[in-house]
Amino acid sequence: MSQNLQKPARYTITAALPYTNGPIHIGHLAGVYVPADIYARYLRLNGNDVAFVCGSDEHGVAISMKAKKEGVTPQNIIDKYHGIIKQSFEDFGITFNNYSRTSAEVHHKTASDFFVKLYEQGDFIEETTEQLYDQEAQQFLADRFVIGTCPKCGFEEAYGDQCENCGSTLNATDLINPKSTISGAVPSLKETKHWFLPLDRYEDFLKKWILEGHKNDWKPNVYGQCKSWIDDGLKPRAVTRDLDWGIPVPVEGGEGKVLYVWFDAPIGYISSTKEWAAREGKDWEPYWKAKDTKMVHFIGKDNIVFHCIIFPSMLKAHGDFILPENVPANEFLNLEGNKLSTSKNWAVWLHEYLEDFPNMQDVLRYTLTATAPETKDNDFTWKDFQARNNNELVAIYGNFINRVVVLTNKYYNGIVPTPGAFSEVDRETLAELKKYPEIIANSIERYRFREAGQEVMNLSRLGNKYLADEEPWKVIKQDEERVKTIMFVALQIASALAVLSEPFLPFTSAKLKTILGFETLDNTLSWETVAHKEDLIPAGHQIRAAELLFSKIEDETIQAQLDKLEATKKANETMNKEVSPQKDTITFDDFSKLDMRVGTIIEAEKMPKAKKLLVLKVNTGLDVRTIVSGIAESFSPEDIIGKKVTVLVNLAPRALRGVDSEGMILMTENADGKLVFVNPDEDGVESGETIN
Repeated sequence: MSQNLQKPARYTITAALPYTNGPIHIGHLAGVYVPADIYARYLRLNGNDVAFVCGSDEHGVAISMKAKKEGVTPQNIIDKYHGIIKQSFEDFGITFNNYSRTSAEVHHKTASDFFVKLYEQGDFIEETTEQLYDQEAQQFLADRFVIGTCPKCGFEEAYGDQCENCGSTLNATDLINPKSTISGAVPSLKETKHWFLPLDRYEDFLKKWILEGHKNDWKPNVYGQCKSWIDDGLKPRAVTRDLDWGIPVPVEGGEGKVLYVWFDAPIGYISSTKEWAAREGKDWEPYWKAKDTKMVHFIGKDNIVFHCIIFPSMLKAHGDFILPENVPANEFLNLEGNKLSTSKNWAVWLHEYLEDFPNMQDVLRYTLTATAPETKDNDFTWKDFQARNNNELVAIYGNFINRVVVLTNKYYNGIVPTPGAFSEVDRETLAELKKYPEIIANSIERYRFREAGQEVMNLSRLGNKYLADEEPWKVIKQDEERVKTIMFVALQIASALAVLSEPFLPFTSAKLKTILGFETLDNTLSWETVAHKEDLIPAGHQIRAAELLFSKIEDETIQAQLDKLEATKKANETMNKEVSPQKDTITFDDFSKLDMRVGTIIEAEKMPKAKKLLVLKVNTGLDVRTIVSGIAESFSPEDIIGKKVTVLVNLAPRALRGVDSEGMILMTENADGKLVFVNPDEDGVESGETIN
């Protein structure tokens, strides 16, 4: 077992509270929830006392914006998405001890009490400042109600609280060329009073705690961002907002104001722990106040400042709480080369994945762990997802287990054989097996979950290599006693996999334990017993028949997902396509002068030495006339003969390349940008009919 882990120990594990303005997608899972769940499951397997808490963040401005857009109340929004998110987490196997919500009464009281204590201790400063104000909406523009150019990177769609391009934390007044997302108006500045947490008071504390105390054990991206903030000099940060959605400021003068969501939200970890403890008959305080409790925050990189600078300063000011031991923030996950976006629907939504891939939770968990953006942004692709499943989970892990179980049932009716003498290869293989709990534990405790997950796969490779080298299906014909030893060794590897893969592949682990009959073993195998017990699964033990742990994913299944994304991409392009501005207004008399008629193309040929022009003969019902049209790159002459078209017939003739064009064919572009006819081509419509 790893020397870093002191057992037994008490752990408080938090996972960033997701906004209830939309469902959970793979970026959330890869960045926060899968690594947090791996860590919590691992700690429990080692006998630790773990409180793994989370909950829905229901007071963000994004929720108010979603409500306005859909024409419903914020309560409607949070109830809808809280239910979807909570159920998705449960179905995906995220083992929160408690999943709460910040609209809960226990949270409102906890956050209000926290604010009042700091207020009464004089930890806030009151300031009247100028804030952005939308005159049309009669509302101050907090956070995501304002958009503009980021002063750090120049990104033109930065929000008033954060730039999603460079990750910088901002104030709304920092934005260049700000614009209200409510009315689209350019905001003005208006005075308002707020309470601020003077972060500059905590610079010395933060320097000692982070820059000196965690230089070597925090991830470089986390440490570097904290150092940059501290080196730049910390400034007071507002903890209240002029909004009507959130927790009301609980002191005199706070009318019409609410607690800033980033003051309110991390307190949600505390209130969620309280809720869990009350339900389970426990005392919540040791998980937040005892010095021997180890607290770890799992977050994405856009939350580093709040969890490493602002929240610890709040905890320090309060005085009663411990500080996190580590904040292993991940970078961002992209999808098929593009940034994940809730607003653009560019995502793989968890609840939809669970519908499209039933009983395949572990395939997504494994892929997201293998491609986790631990040190830099990474990319999820459906082809890689397929390859991870087919070439690793099916071909390595699943293949090994299937061979072991099938052969045990074939040769011994599913009863673990009594081994004979162990060869040198057997002893080396078993010794190698015993190293894996320590190897995987070391990776997990350093928050290197990608590395840890691959070590689990390496254990499967050890089993496959052992079987391939020893070839029991051949040896059985000459030396049945030798095969008993081979299968006994292989079954020990299978049993170790059932335990060590549980944090990464919990559904697979549970299924494998059932196949191996773990429920009838005298002692439940733990992480430590895998490292020390000689016979993880003893001779004479009965196992069950083989079941496939993983199924191959076919190309058409993946193509369906790629087609769905392509449809989303085209829809976004259509929405973002610039529409030509309206031309000058004309009168009805002007319009009535236009003579548009149905015409039929009866001849068509390319204009010599002209790439874009076709020379058409069109029957207008009045006559057959020549029209030169710039459609040669979109249509071949033979494809349009007989085509009914809309013709402007009273346009003054114009010479093009020496040919008089006596009218104009009406065309437009479809959603794909392809040139198409404004088409009257229907039964019963004849050449010469007028279009009114």
